[in-house]
Amino acid sequence: MRKRSRTSLDTAIVDVWKREVGELSTRNFSHRLGASEDLVLRLELLRKLEKHRGCVNAVSFNADGEILVSGSDDRRVTLWDWQMGRVKLSFHSGHSNNVFQAKIMPYTEDRTIVTCAADGQVRRAQIPERGQVETKLLGKHQGRVHKLAIEPGSPYIFYTCGEDGVVQHFDLRTGAARELFTCYSVDDTSRIPINLYTIAIDPRNPNMFVVAGSDAYARLYDIRKHQWDGSADLDQPTDYFCPPHLIGDEYVGITGLAFSNYSELLVSYNDESIYLFTRDMGLGSNPTSASLTSIDSEMKADQNSDDSAADADAKVGPQVYKGHKNCKTVKGVNFFGPKCEYVVSGSDCGRIFIWKKKGGELVRVMEADEQVVNCIECHPHTTLLASSGLEHDIKIWTPKAIERAVMPVDIEKLKPKARAWMYHMASPEDLMWQLVSLQRPRTIPEHGGESLSAGRELLEFLLTYGANSDGSSEDGGDRPSAEDHFN
Repeated sequence: MRKRSRTSLDTAIVDVWKREVGELSTRNFSHRLGASEDLVLRLELLRKLEKHRGCVNAVSFNADGEILVSGSDDRRVTLWDWQMGRVKLSFHSGHSNNVFQAKIMPYTEDRTIVTCAADGQVRRAQIPERGQVETKLLGKHQGRVHKLAIEPGSPYIFYTCGEDGVVQHFDLRTGAARELFTCYSVDDTSRIPINLYTIAIDPRNPNMFVVAGSDAYARLYDIRKHQWDGSADLDQPTDYFCPPHLIGDEYVGITGLAFSNYSELLVSYNDESIYLFTRDMGLGSNPTSASLTSIDSEMKADQNSDDSAADADAKVGPQVYKGHKNCKTVKGVNFFGPKCEYVVSGSDCGRIFIWKKKGGELVRVMEADEQVVNCIECHPHTTLLASSGLEHDIKIWTPKAIERAVMPVDIEKLKPKARAWMYHMASPEDLMWQLVSLQRPRTIPEHGGESLSAGRELLEFLLTYGANSDGSSEDGGDRPSAEDHFN
């Protein structure tokens, strides 16, 4: 007699029975349920959180997942009770340009928020018991700052990276910024800084962090190599990560990084794919020599194409995730599921893409924005996603659909055509930053110090003038309002 194939419902019933008789712990039962593909296929829009008056560039949950914090082009930071769909607090960030990242520091009773923005500033907002929110400038980059990373479990320590190529370390106990190092091109003898767009810290080993930007390499650093008395420097990465076919490619960059709970590294490339690396896939401390080794290995592989399957499996490359499009904006990437069973990303076609981490199978595509989805944040304890993009709202997704979703048939048809790397300019200030970046190669060599300094002073003046004379801001500029208090 032919056996009937087991469905997800059958598996769920068996798991419930095992939990009831003590063969499956409540924790493992919860993890199995949370990682169920059935739940992923039932994700549906729960609600939209509408308050911002500009693109929402940052979404992040607090440690227990009850509060969602967001930052926007309107320069405001908003704390949400996402379950009720209401604003708990909204205040002006103190930034003079688009807010790119806003995070709640752990173990601060959700009263300390750190932000970074297109004005290059890094700020702290302190929420008092009563009265208005106070913001303070902690440090500044000479260029836009897209991301910051909080040391896991620390209420004080976080890092930032900017388009000036600089990585900074912040300790809220001192309130001071410490410049760790400047990130330079791998094989450029002129020592030109690369633009950095993203940074992530390994949750299993907070001493290790990775940065990436306008070239093909994700660079891994060990903070223990830094001597705080200034006697040594940290500018030499411990390891580099890059897919073999992109080594030395001058036309790609990296917009998103994420570590899993198992120290796996996700790297999202512009106008390319997403790759998953394990620690043993690094290129070592000299990616140039690794490039030559890779080319030699490929030539030998071509000459010995009839080798056994065992030999072919001996060298495994990074897992790849395909289907989305990333060429317009700085997009993040993330893991999803209680044990990081899935990979999630936004796309230029306005959709959310979800792949199985193991094998790279695309299992879900969801319409989420009229234009572009940039940010996807996963709830820390349950099967829930928050997404944002060029629209002015935040969308909350939960597995409440009655029917399982099916894969759209027009994914390739609706993917936008590739354009130049990071062509999108959100404002005249963005264009000015890009012009300064283009001028940097001419002014950094020996006699260019005065020119670079003068250019920065002019740029800061223009940005200040633009911020002070901007009549288009719908939030009323820097003026405090009743919204700057808890609701």
